[in-house]
Amino acid sequence: MIIAVDGPTASGKGTIAKALAAHFGLPHLDTGLLYRAVGWQVFLDGGNPDDAGDALAATAFPDSLLADPELRSEATGGLASRVSVHGSVRQALYERQRSFALQPGGAVLDGRDIGTVIAPEADVKLFVTASIEARALRRWKEMRERGEDLDLTVIEADLRRRDERDRTRTEAPLRAADDALTLDTSTLDRDGAVAAAIALVEKRLRSAG
Repeated sequence: MIIAVDGPTASGKGTIAKALAAHFGLPHLDTGLLYRAVGWQVFLDGGNPDDAGDALAATAFPDSLLADPELRSEATGGLASRVSVHGSVRQALYERQRSFALQPGGAVLDGRDIGTVIAPEADVKLFVTASIEARALRRWKEMRERGEDLDLTVIEADLRRRDERDRTRTEAPLRAADDALTLDTSTLDRDGAVAAAIALVEKRLRSAG
């Protein structure tokens, strides 16, 4: 069984994907972490994330980089959004994601193009969304917990820029698959969002069975 969870930054898709993986006993891959690793590697190399050559070279990042806490920072998230517009980068990471999705027994993957590009044959596709205000507030709270102090309006502006890049890029733009189930988490807390997601997935599986 393959479950695809897509959505914009801070929509709650990562939390939901992890919970679905635990609930159904499946391995989970945060594909956004791969793009964050590429973006951070570009920075470490002194390159330009807007340059396709620099970004492609960074796809050879060591696996150990995935454990670097810096990948979770707001700045690295911005780098990830910039390197992800390059088709060559997306192609370089495609096989790694595809292999994970097709492993025996299935998997849960979250990202921005799982249901449309990486695993279009997924048994269940969720598109998780939330208002820009709710997402900015969540990200602000996360950053405060990590000791990062950034103005809420700055975070909101950055999310708007990321959304625009993700939706308008030529390669695999952010969009819901035609057969995706949409879950708006704007007014839901973590437990409510997870419960709603599990209910949606189980209902889809029952109807498919």
